[in-house]
Amino acid sequence: MYIKKVIIEGFKSYREETSTEPFSPKVNVVVGANGSGKSNFFHAIRFVLSDMFQNLRSEDRGALLHEGAGHSVVSAFVEIIFDNSDNRIPVDKEEVRLRRTVASKKDEYYLDGKHVSKTEVMNLLESAGFSRSNPYYVVQQGKIASLTLMKDSERLDLLKEIGGTRVYEDRRRESLKIMQETANKRKQIDQVVRYLEERLRELDEEKEELKKYQQLDKQRRSLEYTILDHELNDARNELASMDDNRRQISERMSQADNEVVELRERVKSLEKEIKASTKGINETKSEKGDAEKKRTEALKVVSQIELDLRDLKDRISSEKRAKDEAVRELNSMRKESEKSKSELAQISKVHAAKLKEEEDISKSIMDREKRLSILYQKQGRATQFKNEAARDEWLRKEIHDLERVLLSNRKQESLLQDESQKLKDEINKLTNHIESRRSESSKLEAVLADKQKNHNDFTKQKNALQDERKSFWKEENSVTAEIDRLKEDLVKAQKSLDHATPGDIRRGLNSVSRIIRDHGIGGVFGPVLELVDCEEKFFTAVEVTAGNSLFHVVVENDDISTRIIQVLTREKGGRVTFIPLNRVHAPNVNVPQSSDFVPLLKKLKFRAEHRRAFEQVFGRTVICRDLETATRVARSNSLDCITLDGNPEFCS
Repeated sequence: MYIKKVIIEGFKSYREETSTEPFSPKVNVVVGANGSGKSNFFHAIRFVLSDMFQNLRSEDRGALLHEGAGHSVVSAFVEIIFDNSDNRIPVDKEEVRLRRTVASKKDEYYLDGKHVSKTEVMNLLESAGFSRSNPYYVVQQGKIASLTLMKDSERLDLLKEIGGTRVYEDRRRESLKIMQETANKRKQIDQVVRYLEERLRELDEEKEELKKYQQLDKQRRSLEYTILDHELNDARNELASMDDNRRQISERMSQADNEVVELRERVKSLEKEIKASTKGINETKSEKGDAEKKRTEALKVVSQIELDLRDLKDRISSEKRAKDEAVRELNSMRKESEKSKSELAQISKVHAAKLKEEEDISKSIMDREKRLSILYQKQGRATQFKNEAARDEWLRKEIHDLERVLLSNRKQESLLQDESQKLKDEINKLTNHIESRRSESSKLEAVLADKQKNHNDFTKQKNALQDERKSFWKEENSVTAEIDRLKEDLVKAQKSLDHATPGDIRRGLNSVSRIIRDHGIGGVFGPVLELVDCEEKFFTAVEVTAGNSLFHVVVENDDISTRIIQVLTREKGGRVTFIPLNRVHAPNVNVPQSSDFVPLLKKLKFRAEHRRAFEQVFGRTVICRDLETATRVARSNSLDCITLDGNPEFCS
């Protein structure tokens, strides 16, 4: 196996496609003058085969592309054709083509025209003998001299490395390390096994103890059952004796019940009279209390109304104070009126509820007192009265006392009714007075309504003006936020532009701006980048087509550019290229009409006086749908073509 042919394009000093003659299977020598590209040819071979160029950053890939006059190169490739007649490369072909293509954003391999991954290429080269662990299949410049000057120990290390001994030693050390780790793990496993065996012995002992515990527990349950059975028999016997006692007590209770029925019939008439007297007394007391409360509240209302009238007469001097005090007076009067009505209704409801509650409580108390009296009488009737005549005498005395109390209560009830009628008459007077006050309140309400209407109108007008002011504030805030966002975007775009611009060009543009400002030079229109505008989808095509021409400064004539260049040279202010409009002669390009492409110049927006400068930069370029169309148009129409993705195709 040997390298049969090398094809290079766009790599370092090789801009155009360069193909070598077929190499000899023996010894080949590359000769040439200084700067003819011998070292770059050697680097191109290493670029494909060696691991020297494996991990490339974006700037490293850009350094491999051709840099020179004319249009910049966006991609490069190196293709090596191997003679595989000895089948050293595991591919069933006598000729194998391996190509590596690199661009600013891509790095790809192709095997016989098919895209393959970097790992597949490395494995293929490993199988052919190009091992990364033994990179001595390429003898670099100065390597022989270093071998002759090596010490014996260094030369021994080199022979070990070439022979693969170092790899063996490294793998042996790794194997010994793994064996040591395995031995340590075995010791840990043995410790775990011993712990498990000890634990099993402990579990066996606990198992025997559990068997003994189960036997003893069984005996305990049998003893508990025997004890419970004896206790159950004793309880049954005791229950039988208690049932006999219960029957005897029931017989005695039946006799007592018969006696109680007789006593109830005798006392029934007395209880009715007592109940009626007690109810009348309580009702009279309740009505008296309610009437006193109403009278007190009515006096409070009258006093409050008199005070309010005096306050109104004092405060009617001014319109605003009259309005405020009239509203307060009206609300106060309404509250008092509603309060009186609600309190009157509540008093009636409470009175009825209390009467019913008192009746229920009295009934409950009388029932309990009857039961208690019957029991006391049953208990003490043998000792309270000596005979039946003494008992009747005591009852007649009790009846006389109750009749006397009843007469007194009826007189008191008559007095309370008279007082209640007086209070009702007084309430009627107060009601008439309230009605007169209501008529006055109605007049005040009319005045208040007019004032409230004017106040509402002014309030609506004020709210409308406040809403309008808020909307203006909101609009001002949104405009301010938009301006801040645009400023931030401008700063970010300026930073991105400065980062993408080469350092000497950026320094030169800054120097030009300073020189124009300091020396008052006119006729400078600015860089091409600032003078052009287009749709966002054409940005990539414009950037690739123009290249560094985007930073060329357009001036009115060559005198202006000469003055600026003199100052730049004197101050060492950087490098700038100028486009003087009086010296520009745009190429006469005949672009045919077609649906497959469109002139890039038609998609750009610029001022008419700058047209010659843009015709010089973009006049020969058209935009095509795809790369295939661009290749065909470039060959047939002698035009520079480019796709929207930025893939260029130049005319030959």
